[in-house]
Amino acid sequence: MNTSPWNRIVKYLYSVHQWYRETPERALEQAYDAALAIKAIEDEHFGGQGISERSGDYGQSTLSYFKSELQKYLKVIQTRMVEFNASRSFLELPERVGAKPKTGHSAEPHQHGLHLNNKDRASLIFEKLEFIDGVIDKYINSSRSTAIVPVVSSVNVQAKSTKNSSSPPDQNKGSANFVKIHDGEVDTNYEEVNLLPRSLLGTLNRITKDLDPGAEKEVVKNFRNSKVKTIISLRFILLLILVPLLTNQISKNFLIGPVVDHFRIKQNAPLFINVDLEEEAFEKLEQFERHLKFDTLIGMAPSLSSEETEKKISEKAVELAQEYRSESGGAIKNIFADLISCIAFAAIIVTNKKEIEILKSFMDDVVYGLSDSAKAFVIILFTDVFVGFHSPHGWEIILEGLSRHLGLPENRQFIFLFIATFPVILDTVFKYWIFRYLNRSSPSAVATYKNMNE
Repeated sequence: MNTSPWNRIVKYLYSVHQWYRETPERALEQAYDAALAIKAIEDEHFGGQGISERSGDYGQSTLSYFKSELQKYLKVIQTRMVEFNASRSFLELPERVGAKPKTGHSAEPHQHGLHLNNKDRASLIFEKLEFIDGVIDKYINSSRSTAIVPVVSSVNVQAKSTKNSSSPPDQNKGSANFVKIHDGEVDTNYEEVNLLPRSLLGTLNRITKDLDPGAEKEVVKNFRNSKVKTIISLRFILLLILVPLLTNQISKNFLIGPVVDHFRIKQNAPLFINVDLEEEAFEKLEQFERHLKFDTLIGMAPSLSSEETEKKISEKAVELAQEYRSESGGAIKNIFADLISCIAFAAIIVTNKKEIEILKSFMDDVVYGLSDSAKAFVIILFTDVFVGFHSPHGWEIILEGLSRHLGLPENRQFIFLFIATFPVILDTVFKYWIFRYLNRSSPSAVATYKNMNE
């Protein structure tokens, strides 16, 4: 019986060791997924060409969005390939695992390689590296200019182990597949001038795509993918809302409630959990007594003797005691039930990473699908509610309700300090987001926002 915890510790250490040994393959897989995402954008929106103005007839806001997506995926590839290279060196894997085995030779890899003790796995890794290299080659300038630097030079060190290292300087001449980096940002506008206008080439690519016999199937496929993404996103949103709420109510009524009531009765817990509830109960009792006297004086109720008046006041006091005893116990129950709900919410987030990515993509489609006036309207509504002139009253009500929900006394100094600082910080974050991100992705929406806000 004493060996069970030890076995669990050994299994845990073994799983950690396995996770560490799988770091190269995991990093390569993530870089490969990022390359697939770039390839999908190229095929769907740019006719299989590089992401640039030349390859598609899009406006500045749409092109800025694609550029930001390209920059994000290129950074993912760069980071994961650095992790791939570093982990391979630490784990003492074969130096040229990406080298394609030559035909006619056995070329058995070293036996000390991690999960690479067969030719199929080595060939698969080589194919992924070659695919990543083929995607990012469009965004790397092969010229000798020092102003242009490769975004993912670490990929070339590994993926080009079987290619000629001395490629001619004009290998990509005439293409629009160079990337220029200024302060960590990708600028795909750095390209050579073509003989035909970019808009004309984009129109021709679009016509060619429309005349493709498989265009209809592609449209249907995209519609089905969008439908599935919408269903999964809405289902996941409902899951994020309903599961914590149901967990809160079930745990409060059937798990935590009986335990709290049992211990409060057994230990003769105080009637009031804080001073505010006690003062509120006294005020209600005094108001009831004044109400009795007032009804008697104006003749709306028969005159009562002092004993009858005292009896009615005593009955009201017992009623208030039961009410505030239940409220004090409910505050304790709320604390534990809310904690369990947060754990359930965190568990959903951790165990549904794919759904989170789909939901993020769905929200991006919804936000970018709004018109400029709709974006400005939503921003103004949100900012006026939370950081506007009348927002302090709303924050005060929220904080008072939260304090009562958790059974905490209302600290007016804390509430005023919170109102004086948090909306200001939130307003600064909003302005920075508008200046840094929205101004780049949708400048027309920013202009509409400024006109509506004036």
